Parts: sequence; structure tokens; C-alpha cells
Amino acid sequence: MKAVRRVTGTVAVLDRADVDTDQIVPKQFLKSIERTGFGEALFYDWMQDPAFELHRPEFVGASILVTGPNFGCGSSREHAAWALRDFGFEVVIAPSFGDIFRTNAIKTGLLPVTLAAEQVRALHEARRLTVDLEAQTIEHGDDVLMFEFDAFAKHCLLNGLDDIALTLEHEQTISQFEARNRPPISTLAL
Repeated sequence: MKAVRRVTGTVAVLDRADVDTDQIVPKQFLKSIERTGFGEALFYDWMQDPAFELHRPEFVGASILVTGPNFGCGSSREHAAWALRDFGFEVVIAPSFGDIFRTNAIKTGLLPVTLAAEQVRALHEARRLTVDLEAQTIEHGDDVLMFEFDAFAKHCLLNGLDDIALTLEHEQTISQFEARNRPPISTLAL
């Protein structure tokens, strides 16, 4: 997983509440367990509407999505985070997130930032932002907003550590344990 430290980029605004994971990536696209190729499915049904917010020219190539409360609610669909990343988003800013979505986002290197609703509304006019995870700040012109972030999740994102990489940090200890505790029968034949 790519480390996330500081993201400076164009902002896209999706001013909608309760955007669920089926809207983010519909069920018919859940046929793969690869983490790539889902960008084309992002907001698939809404993308059919020429007036959909993300079709606005100023949002093309945006890496920061500013959206409404309860973003990513619904089913535990890791594909939703994959689709946002594959589309090009590195940060999602909202007043609140679905718990499972937030966890999936962090585990895939997508930074979910929670701000108060009035702070999120103030960012609707932003064209570019700088989000600094290490400092836990968002730079908007001359304004600097602070945000809270879980220390363990911050460590993982700053160091590009997904669950496998976290386990591999203990590879030497695991190997030593396995060497001391050989199975009584060969498990290769099973």
C-alpha cells in the first residue's frame, strides 16, 4: 500500500448525505477481488446522468472528495474504497463515515477525514486543498483546519502498512516460533 502523508490536489464536491456503498460501486461490478479496475464503476448509475456533479469540468482529475454525512454507509464492501482510489481520489472529507467503510478506506490507503458539518460546507468553494496527515491539518488558502485521527490508523497510513505489511513486521519472530514448534506430522501432504 502506498504511504499517505500530504496530499495537495483539486477538490470535487458531492453534496449528498447517506451515500451508501452500493451507490459508490454497484453490486454487478463485484466480480473481482483485484484492487484495480473499479474506477470505471464508481458511482456508475449516477455517472449515466450528464448533470451528475462529478462531470463538472472543474472536478476532472480531483484527488480530494468533499461530501456529506454518513458517506459509505451500507454493506461492508471493500470495493467501494478500491473504486474511489482507482478513480483517483486519495482523500475523502465528510462530517461522518460508515464505520466499515472508514476501516476499509484506511486499509486500502484512502484517507477519510472527519470534520464538523459547517467546516465541510466551507470547503465546498475550495478549488485546491492540502491535507497533511502527519500534522493533521487541511490548508485552505490562508485558513488551516485541524482534524482528529486515530493514532494507529495514522501510523499505518503514514507508513503504507496494510494488514499483511503489519504482519510482516513480525516476520522474524513468526519464523523463529515456527522453527521451534514444528508440526508432529507433515502438513505439506494434507
